[in-house]
Parts: sequence; C-alpha cells; structure tokens
Amino acid sequence: MKYIFAESKEFRSQLLAWYELHGRRLPWRELTDPYPILVSELMLQQTQVVTVLGYYRRWLDRFPTIRDLADAEEPSVLHMWQGLGYYRRARNLHQCAKTIVAKFGGRFPSTVEELMKLPGIGKYTAGAIMSFAFDRPAPIVDANVARVLSRLANVQEQIDRPPGERTIWELAGRFAKGGTSRLANSALIDLGATICIPREPLCTVCPVKGFCRAKDPGLLPKKRKRPAIEAKKEHYFFALRHDHVLLEQRAGRRWQGLWTLPALGEALSQVESEPSEGPLVCVRHPITRFVIDLKVFVHEPPENLRQGQEWKAINSIENLAMPSPHREALKLALAQKSHELKSS
Repeated sequence: MKYIFAESKEFRSQLLAWYELHGRRLPWRELTDPYPILVSELMLQQTQVVTVLGYYRRWLDRFPTIRDLADAEEPSVLHMWQGLGYYRRARNLHQCAKTIVAKFGGRFPSTVEELMKLPGIGKYTAGAIMSFAFDRPAPIVDANVARVLSRLANVQEQIDRPPGERTIWELAGRFAKGGTSRLANSALIDLGATICIPREPLCTVCPVKGFCRAKDPGLLPKKRKRPAIEAKKEHYFFALRHDHVLLEQRAGRRWQGLWTLPALGEALSQVESEPSEGPLVCVRHPITRFVIDLKVFVHEPPENLRQGQEWKAINSIENLAMPSPHREALKLALAQKSHELKSS
C-alpha cells in the first residue's frame, strides 16, 4: 500500500512551517542531553504535559545529572515521583541510570537496539532518545502520532492489534527517514496534540489537510473496545499514638516501597467484617480501569506489628514517599481527629 505523505517533501515542508509558528515550547525540547529527555519521556507516559512540567523541573533540581540519580537511594527517588503515579516508571528510571553509569560510564548508548536493552526503555522511548537527543532518524509512535498517521493514511485496521500496529510503525519509519528527525517528530506529535485531536479534530485549520485520506477523521483510529470501568473498595485503618501514626511500607508490586495506611482486613479478628462505626474518611481515586473507594476506619493497632509496619512521627510524614490517595486520606484523618479533640 502506498502512503504518499510519509515520504513527501511537500508534506514535511508544510508540517515544519506550521510547527515553527505553532509548536509547543517545552523545556525538554530546548536540550539535546539524553538524560532530561529520558526523564520527560517516562514522566509523559500516562500523564499529561501540563502535569509533568512541574515535576520535571523539580526532578532535575534534585537530580540534575544521570550520576546524581544513579547515586540516589530509592526512597528519595520515589518521594520525588509521588503524585505522578505508576511508580514502576520511577524505578525503571532509577535502574536505567544505575546501568548507564555502571556499564557505559554515564554515556547513553546511541542505537535503538542498545537503548532497548536498558530497564524501562521500549521501542517508543528508544526512538524518542535517538530522535530528540541525537537527531537521528528513528520512528516514534505515541497516541498522538498513531492518531495522526491513522487518519492521514485512512487506516481501517484496529491500531492496537498487531496488523494495525505494524502499519502505523511502518508509516512512522518511512516518515522518520526524511531527515530533520528532531523537528519532524516533534511536529507530528504536536499536530496530534493540538489539531488532530481525538474528538472533533480541527480539520479546517490543519496545515496538511490536503494529504489526509480519511473520509471521517473523527471515527479514526479504530481500536478494540475498552473494558468497562469497575468500582472497587479498599479498607485501611488509622491508628494514632503519642503524635505517631502507624504506617506500612508496601512490599508487593503495587506501591512497592511506598508508605501507606495499614490494610484493615489483616487487623480484624475472624468474627469481624469491618468496624461497627463508619469510616473516618473516604477518598475516591482512579487507577487504570478501576475507580477505587478508599475508606479509612479508626481501629486499634495489632499487639505485634507485622514486618514493614512502623510508628512514624506526624511531623516526619512529609518526607516519606506515599501514594497520593493515602497521603490525602491521612491528611484528612489527622484533620478530623484534631477537630474531634478540640470539640471534646
């Protein structure tokens, strides 16, 4: 199948002319150092640009070089990441820094194949580093690029299944060979972020609309039907003693290494299902395809603390790495108990 736009000099020229006038001015685009580019790319996974901006600046203030990050302890890394969620990204970034310093003397590998051997770096991230840091021709496909390419080529396959995914990556690869990789890939991303948007694309002001083969762009790209959002409940308990609160450092995959309120179920006796009194506070938060109602009950702590549980001074909590829902719930619980004490 022939996709004229992917290799068209006219297409590239019109796209770059638009980008020069309307492209987003983002801090990581002003640099060619692969380290801050890697930081931005991992932060941007599952997170909007407007949210990432503040975290990105604070991160580089704390860990200005890849050696600084490699030398850091994991708790401080997780603490700087808190609020972004999906903490596996932070661990991958940390391990990636350690590997680059230990095996490559702090210098990034300069091929896609070598980059993809590093922790947390897949095909997209490797291509982004090659393109944005080294200005070498490498395809990148994020949600914005996939949407733009699927519409330009009128791709009727589901792009989240292997045949459609291969088509999109083939298009991105052919486009990447046209030169000026850093600018061209940035322009394609911004076209998807600001013009070729998911709903009601702004086709009348699209700089490359003459190349688009989609009859109804709003119906593309085609994807598998998403599973329905499910509601879940999670119960934790709040125990306070001499200006100390009982917390638990997680060992499982989810929130590994982070401090949370202790799970309630493990503190109840076999005859209890939950405390007779209602929850002290409730916090609702989304995670992947779930909406979780996090309820916190007042409960006496166990006589013998489990491994990972510790009494933490209230004034030290700000320095602990905690998931945002638990930090919010703990803040509300402390405020509620303070109010009750003042009222009694």
